[in-house]
This record gives sequence, structure tokens and C-alpha cells, in this order.
Amino acid sequence: MYVKSVMIPKHKCHYINKGENVKEALEILEAHEVDAIPVLDGNKYVGVVTRPNIYQSYFESEQGKEDYLVQTKVEEITINEQKYIGYDEIFERTLVELKNIPILTVVDQDHEFLGLVTRSDVMDQFQSAFGMQRKGIRITFTSVETEGRISRLAEIIKQFHESVISLVTFDESDKLLRRIVLKIEKKDNIDKFLQKLERSGFRILHIKEDE
Repeated sequence: MYVKSVMIPKHKCHYINKGENVKEALEILEAHEVDAIPVLDGNKYVGVVTRPNIYQSYFESEQGKEDYLVQTKVEEITINEQKYIGYDEIFERTLVELKNIPILTVVDQDHEFLGLVTRSDVMDQFQSAFGMQRKGIRITFTSVETEGRISRLAEIIKQFHESVISLVTFDESDKLLRRIVLKIEKKDNIDKFLQKLERSGFRILHIKEDE
């Protein structure tokens, strides 16, 4: 999956021109109940302004509140100039980039602003990957890291006509094991399915029914 398929497009985003003052930026943040907005120079991405860096800058300015808000330009306190992601980047990169910031700006090859990815977007995709919005049986198990193990799992799933909600694998190469989280729809054959997995070399770690 690519960033372009999950980003919020520009026409749905809140942003501000670098020449506007901090008062205008704060009004946008408060009106839309967001913690950060991109700063643009025309259509070019310049950086981000956030509530915390507005407050920090104010306390360091030694100005009166109203003077600071009106006289300080957004470009003076812009941060994260180098924090952005390309339109055609894989979505997984956002998991790392959004670790310490609330939004990640999406740009094209000319550095023009195209849209945003937020932490909320990432969490939605994470929940979708694990099938958290659907009821079912979540099975966590491990398998020796050898060629054809996922294919073997697929064969067993097909044999028992299981309806897969989600399938996520985690590489534990230091132990030569792969941890797998499989979520399937609840059916009466679950015990036989689990037994087949065990006989085929998959070690069951945990089973939970998600309501």
C-alpha cells in the first residue's frame, strides 16, 4: 500500500502561508481542534507549526501575548522542515516518521504540498491490518522460518474453508522463528483446524475470541 492511497488530499487539509502571523495559525489550530498544520510558501512545503512550539516560542520571546501573536510570522517558528514523505512512498514508512510528530506532510518531486498523513490515519490502518473492527477468532502461533511455511498455512486454511479476516506475520529471525497472527471467522470446526496446525508444525501460543 502506498501513501497516496491513504493520505488526506490538500483540498481537505488545513494549512497556512508562511507570511501569516501566529495569531492566525493558533486560530486555525483551535477552530479545527488539531495540534499541527503545514506551513506553505505558495504551494511549496516549508515546515509545520504546532501548539507546543507556538507556546514555547512565546515564552522565550519575552513579548506581551498580543504583541507576540500579531508581530511574529509563522515562518519564524516553523519546525520539521525535513519531515515529509513522498507521494509514492510505501505506507509503512509513516509508522516510523510519525513516531514523534502528529502529522506527516506529503509532497511531490518538486516539493509541492499534496496532503497529509496523521497518526489517526496510521492507527486506522493498523486496526484494519489486524481486523480489529470485526468479530472473530484471533490465533497467535509460531513457525520455523523455512521456505514454504506460509504456503502450507494457506493450504490448511483452504482445506478447512476458513474465512480469513486478517493475517499478519512478525519476523523473529534471531530465533529462526516467524510469529503469525491469524484472525478468522468463528466456525464450529475451530478445534480440528487448530489440531491440524499443530500437526503441521505450527505452535499455538494464544487463542482469543474478539467480540
